[in-house]
Amino acid sequence: MQLTNQKRLAAKILKCGENRVWINPDYIDEIASSVQADDIREFIEEGLIRAKAIKGTSRVRARTRLEQRRKGRQKGQGKRMGTANARNPRKNRWMRTIRSQRKALKDLREVSEITDSEYRRYYLKAKGGSYRSIAHMRSQMTLEGVQLKEGDN
Repeated sequence: MQLTNQKRLAAKILKCGENRVWINPDYIDEIASSVQADDIREFIEEGLIRAKAIKGTSRVRARTRLEQRRKGRQKGQGKRMGTANARNPRKNRWMRTIRSQRKALKDLREVSEITDSEYRRYYLKAKGGSYRSIAHMRSQMTLEGVQLKEGDN
């Protein structure tokens, strides 16, 4: 049973590809005998000819991979693309260090271990990137003669 002509007409009417045209197998003889577009339109209205749904891309594999990554899998050396800075940008590292240093300075000022002028001086030094960490900043303070209590910060 040749249905190429009918499929072509149906595809044109349904505005889809010929491969997406579904014809009810129980009515193939009836549909094969029709040759006009009006007949095909009637079959479409009756539901004997339909357009199949678009398949699209399956997300199953992507979802399973994401679940594995959430568990910490698939993050080894071989899976890494880009530089270390691409995965953990310099800016984020800077923000983490500067925020912690500024918080430490603020705490020192609040408990009156440093004066406002010292606070301002060390704040600006921290801003300039003079200190690698809070420990480095505290050691520099002690070298410069600031009396800090041990065990704090």
